Amino acid sequence: MSMNYTVKVEEARPAAVNKPSAGPVYRSVYAKDGLLALPEGLQSPWEFFRLGVSLHIAGINNFILPDLSGSVKNNPDSPMLGRRQTTDLKVGPYVWLTYQEVYDSAIRVGSAMRSLNVNPGDRCGIYGSNCPQWIIAMQACYSQGITYVPLYDTLGPNAVEFIINHAEVSIAFVQENKIPSILSCLPNCNTHLKTIISFANVSTAQKKEAEELGVSCFSLEEFSQLGNSSYELPTKQRTDKCTLMYTSGTTGEPKGVILTNEAIMAEVLSMEQMLELTDKVFTTEDSFFSYLPLAHVYDQIVENYCIYKGSSIGYWRGDIRFLMDDIQELKPTIFCGVPRVYDRIYTGIASKVSSGGALKKLLFQYAYNYKLANMEKGLPHDKAAPLMDKLVFEKIKLAFGGRVRLMFSGAAPLPRHVEEFLRVTSCATLAQGYGLTESCGGSFSSISNVFPMMGTVGLPITTIEARLESVPEMGYDALSDVPHGEICLRGTTLFSGYHKREDLTNEVFVDGWFHTGDIGEWQPNGAMKIIDRKKNIFKLSQGEYVAVENIESKFLQCPLVTSIWVYGNSFESFLVAVVVPEKKALDDWAAAHNLTDDFKSLCENPKARKYIMDELNSTGQKYQLRGFEMLKAIYLEPNMFDMERDLITPTFKLKRPQLLKYYKEHIDKMYSEAKETRV
Repeated sequence: MSMNYTVKVEEARPAAVNKPSAGPVYRSVYAKDGLLALPEGLQSPWEFFRLGVSLHIAGINNFILPDLSGSVKNNPDSPMLGRRQTTDLKVGPYVWLTYQEVYDSAIRVGSAMRSLNVNPGDRCGIYGSNCPQWIIAMQACYSQGITYVPLYDTLGPNAVEFIINHAEVSIAFVQENKIPSILSCLPNCNTHLKTIISFANVSTAQKKEAEELGVSCFSLEEFSQLGNSSYELPTKQRTDKCTLMYTSGTTGEPKGVILTNEAIMAEVLSMEQMLELTDKVFTTEDSFFSYLPLAHVYDQIVENYCIYKGSSIGYWRGDIRFLMDDIQELKPTIFCGVPRVYDRIYTGIASKVSSGGALKKLLFQYAYNYKLANMEKGLPHDKAAPLMDKLVFEKIKLAFGGRVRLMFSGAAPLPRHVEEFLRVTSCATLAQGYGLTESCGGSFSSISNVFPMMGTVGLPITTIEARLESVPEMGYDALSDVPHGEICLRGTTLFSGYHKREDLTNEVFVDGWFHTGDIGEWQPNGAMKIIDRKKNIFKLSQGEYVAVENIESKFLQCPLVTSIWVYGNSFESFLVAVVVPEKKALDDWAAAHNLTDDFKSLCENPKARKYIMDELNSTGQKYQLRGFEMLKAIYLEPNMFDMERDLITPTFKLKRPQLLKYYKEHIDKMYSEAKETRV
């Protein structure tokens, strides 16, 4: 294979006893002489914010990092964190905190934490949606070498309580509207948690409720008063735990991913290096729109990079209905999205185009095809059709505020038609990436303006080496002509293990290689394409993980069903299912509705279908399944899943790929019908 974007650094490994074969080890062409190493003197992400040092990375393509322009020293008065002023009646413009203001605030808050005996290495929770206070709390932790732990509730009802206890969180910064929910779980987690600080205000009643459980409560303003700015900052090490980031486990209990200072810094510097070599790095002129949850690694890395470069970060209002309005006000230059958001934007634009009259439609199609053809020939997006950009695509550019130059997509695969559409019409560079919390965010990224990387996640970043390992039981061979297998990673931006779960760490780290559980396929040009998932856990298009066996076991508690196969994929935002109903239950329902149909006809009855689905979902609610785990459509199957049709194994385990093939038509129909009723 002429892998022109990756270089081979190690040969393939043949299969051995209990060890499947593995393909060659590859590295990005941009790191062919060695993976990116951190420059001397950099110990913690706090220095990205504070120092004005010139960093030099020796020996990597003679690549020199520019001055740390993001530092407070260089940009004390530059806008850093902004949010919109809202009163009851209207919403105003963005109001900004400068780099100096955020720095002073973080120093005070950090020293206040120390005054309460929260010391380097202790754990501090941050609970709330994206806002300046989130970052101030994070920087305060950086300044004192305290490990911060994002708390969030989408992991399930008791996740916050579980994480506080598991990580032994002793102090937590909490958004005002989350105070009631943290107070309600306090009786079960006040062994460690002793201090709560509200991002904004906290009522006397709330303080009293906390104090009765031995926990003190402050507003951020009051808490800052406990600190002073002359506090000596501790020395920090690269190997220190920077953050514990919890991610959903298949068993239901979240896993705490340990990320060190080194992993976070190397990820940020790799982003800088890739942009330096293939596009344009962030500058103080850039502005980033923050709305993807800061509790996840994706948004956090990008914000760390913004801070390192002195760019400004504007936060959304926290309401999806006003997302586009906030973008119009901020006019960002950098936009990160997940497929579900891009899909929404695409659908909105496409329907506007098609309702615009015949002539407009014709002009749009002509411009689109003309520009696409030029991009396919290798022209960068801004040189492919400048006149068409001006005449036709300017309006689409304005949908993102008019200034976006760089868009990132991650968290799930971006549908190919959406990617192509945005690459052609948005007048910005679009790069799709792939990574996990365990890889500190992106471990692969496609390259700006390399059109053949469409539909792939690009090449390994400059801190990572990758190889594929065969998965014989799924028929994937890493040594075949088209190599496919489980993606395995090695490098400096990997996690250091799961907190207090050595067993789980040893499952995924074998011989120094992290096994991602995702199935990839090398493309001839050296880019990676994600084609499958090894375990029965996948993501929906909004980025939520779904452990499907766990969900099926809950739905099976419903007395009306004998078997169920739940299906979803990362191009859709909801789940559907094929259900074998309990014959007696359906017969009883029919009798109650004076129906004399046979079982097969009852299975085709839309009312019977709705009855069973409602019962399933109420069982789901009873077992605390989350909204996105509920079923939006089902198909009733009169016959049991059997071995004759190759739908189950001899031990009655569901054969998912075979079920999908067998019920493909019904699945497609369920999705299209469910979408029609939702619109």
